[in-house]
Amino acid sequence: MLIPHALLEADTLTRLIEDFVTRDGTDNGDETPLHTRVERARHALVKGQAVIVFEPESQQCQLMLKRDVPKEWLDSE
Repeated sequence: MLIPHALLEADTLTRLIEDFVTRDGTDNGDETPLHTRVERARHALVKGQAVIVFEPESQQCQLMLKRDVPKEWLDSE
């Protein structure tokens, strides 16, 4: 299920992005400051390059690049 980022409160969105950019395996040795990584992810959401995906079964949210999202998920937006 895709969640429009604009429906989330600002603090909730920021915490979601921070959680995502600090997860194991997301930095790949990148020493970019947290604020910069958060702003890059936020920019990708605003530009429509990334989306928020919620998986009801696991109750997990994640950010994905739009190009990596199955087409049928995007068609149901």
